[in-house]
Order: sequence, then C-alpha cells, then structure tokens
Amino acid sequence: HVDAPTGNISKAEADKLARNPMVEKTIQLSFGDSYKGYRIVGTTPAYLDMYNASLAKGGLFSKSMEVVVGAAVAKRTGLKVGDAFFSTHGEDERGHTHEESQFLVTGVLQTTGSVIDQLIITNLESVWDIHGEMHEDNPEVAHEEHDGDEKHHTENEVGEETEDRGLQITAMLVKFRSPMAVMMLPRTINEQTSMQAAVPTLEINRLMNLMGIGIATLQGVALAIMLIAGLSVFVSLFNRLKERQFEHALMRTMGTSRRLIFLILVAEGLLLSIAGFVFGILLSRIGLILLNKVAAADFRFSFGYGWVLEEWWLLIITILIGIFAAAIPAFKAAKLNIAQTLSDG
Repeated sequence: HVDAPTGNISKAEADKLARNPMVEKTIQLSFGDSYKGYRIVGTTPAYLDMYNASLAKGGLFSKSMEVVVGAAVAKRTGLKVGDAFFSTHGEDERGHTHEESQFLVTGVLQTTGSVIDQLIITNLESVWDIHGEMHEDNPEVAHEEHDGDEKHHTENEVGEETEDRGLQITAMLVKFRSPMAVMMLPRTINEQTSMQAAVPTLEINRLMNLMGIGIATLQGVALAIMLIAGLSVFVSLFNRLKERQFEHALMRTMGTSRRLIFLILVAEGLLLSIAGFVFGILLSRIGLILLNKVAAADFRFSFGYGWVLEEWWLLIITILIGIFAAAIPAFKAAKLNIAQTLSDG
C-alpha cells in the first residue's frame, strides 16, 4: 500500500483463477482513490479477518459507499461514525475530488499495529460506483443494461457478461492449497494469462539477495563499532590504572583487599558500558522520532518506540564487553607490587 499499483486486472479473469482447484482462498482488492492521503481500499470483510481487525466503534459496511476506517486514519483525520466525506482520485491530496458521491463512515477499527490502521476499507462496489463502472449489484445499472441489450443477456454466460461489462480490480491475494501449487500456479499465471503473479516469499528473497551485500556491510560496521567501543573501554581503564597506581598502592597499605580493588575496577568498566548502552538507546529513539517524521509524511507509516527482545541481548553483550575490557586492568591492579609502586611514586 506504499507504492502506486502497476495497473488493473479483469475481474472475470480473477474469478476464473479463484475457481482453480489449487486455490484455497482469494481476496480481491481495488484501489484508486484516497482521503487526505489515506488509501481507500475496496475489498471484502475477509481482508479485515486476515489482519484480525475488530471494530472499536460502529459496524461493518453493508452496502456501497459505506466505509470503516483504520485507527490511525481516524486519529489523524478526525473521522468518526456517521461522518461523510468525498474521496480524491489517486494518492495525491490535490487530485480531483469526486463531489458527485460521498462515503459514509459506519465503523472505526481498533489499533492492530499493521497496515490496516492506515487504510479506509469499503466494498468493491463502492470503487466501481465512484468511477462510474457497472456491476451486477447495482439494480438500476443492471436494469438499464437489460433493457438496452436483452439479446446480449440471453446469449452469453454469466462470466462472459461480467467480462463484457469491463469490471476490473487492482489486485488479488491468493492462498494456495499446497506448497506444490505455490511453485506451479504463479508460473502458469504469468505465462498463460494477462495477469502477473508475485509470491511474497520469493520476491523478498530476491530483494535480500540484491541488497544482501549492503545489509551485510551495515551489520559488519555495527559489529566493528561494538568491538571498537569495547577496546576504548579497555584503553580507558588501562590508562586510568597507570595514573592511579599510587592510589591503589596506598589503598592496599591501608588494608584494602585485592579482591575489592579488582571489583572496583570491574564495576567501573560495567558503569562505562551500561552508560554507553543507555546513551545509545536514547540516540536510537531520537533517530526513530526523526525517521517517523519522514515516514509519516511520505508513507503514512511510523515505527514503534517500545523495547524489543533483541535489545535485551544487546544489553547482555554490552555487559560482557564491559567485564572483559575491565578484567585485565583489574587483575593487574590486584597483583600490584606495593613497595615498587610507592617507591616510584
């Protein structure tokens, strides 16, 4: 829902594919209009079920020109149950406004954390009606067609009727019955129909292969930064040890145990590491805030700020680096030659 669609496909051809024995389930989608930059999607209630979306207020659409709005859309546009609005052609807010027909909000969805929060959902008939297309669920249009071309109705099959009427959709989500169908049917669609099939898993793998070297480089840079940070902690503690050798020797003469000196230096290394971790987390959240400003403006999308599981692992790794970096200077301080250090001081 970020990019513009490549074009429409015939609904008759999509319906034919839906009846294929290798297909378990399909969900048809129609795009074309928006409201204040938020895409209006014509589909069926099955699309909401796919995202486990439930209503916070109101009810589902039951007829043409009724919509339910995602949580983010309702929050940012102020739309609520009972409101009416005009759609804009395309994704640009400055596009042509369809002032001849208006949508009615019948429900507001609860927050799901998915793309559904950023969408306005209606039925397929709404998209056809707003663009003046004819469909069987519109009695007036069907009656006019019947009166104008009765012979056409008696001589053609239902599927051919739909195709002749020119109904189109933008895309169709397909769930296959078996892994074998995933490999076979997309190739058949691409070779024998005017449609284009894209398997998300394969496309994502191709994308990762194309961009893999960049991601691997970034991961390598991140690892190098962590190693350099650990080395800097080690160098800092080692230099401070040389500066404070006389102090440690005096502490030993006053009864401080080697164990306590060792623990003090290890604690100092841990303090430096944890402080760096906290500072890094704060910087990451500031970066997310700045990124969200760009993403929300361009893609109607935002990243969360919550704590993620990987950050626990990062904390553990940071603590281990701090302990390892402090261990050698601490061990050397614990084994300090008191007499030699005092005489040199």
